[in-house]
Amino acid sequence: MTGERARQIDVSHLPRDVVDLIDALGPGENLILTRDGDPVATISSAGRAPEPPRTDYDDVTVVATAMKLSASARMSLSAELGSDYLVLDLHSAPATADVLLVPPVSPQLIGGLRAQFPKARVVLAEVEDAELGVSYHGPVRRLLDAGAETYLTSANVPHLARQLDHAVTQRQQLAGGAAAPLEISPADS
Repeated sequence: MTGERARQIDVSHLPRDVVDLIDALGPGENLILTRDGDPVATISSAGRAPEPPRTDYDDVTVVATAMKLSASARMSLSAELGSDYLVLDLHSAPATADVLLVPPVSPQLIGGLRAQFPKARVVLAEVEDAELGVSYHGPVRRLLDAGAETYLTSANVPHLARQLDHAVTQRQQLAGGAAAPLEISPADS
């Protein structure tokens, strides 16, 4: 600016969702404010120096997300998991990460990620959270949305029989003969 003083507003006067977007800005990132789709102002990061990367993760379960998540979505997931977990972006996570959270992707990509994170348990997730701007639909969610009641993954026919019996009898007991809410049954049930 040419000798002019910048106007200021205390963020405590702004709506919480706007403050969250501002807080999520990384160094060099901008938040564009629009009116009817046209840009009217830009909020720029103050350029806070990022915290030095952590090197000791022995006291927490490190979850590396292979999903594009905003900082607020990642913080929300971390808060929901609790203090025993640390949720990091795939590119910030150490190779020793414990869990790799992945949307539905190809087997080849899973193989590449397994090579990058050899100790991690790979967990596939389909998630929809409009409030946090997260949308990872996959084939299972589409099948359930179309009317399928249960999704079973079985290693063999005897295991499938146990799962199927459990799904049928448990559902009838819980729903009193009516249709129960949709669910995905894990392979180890």
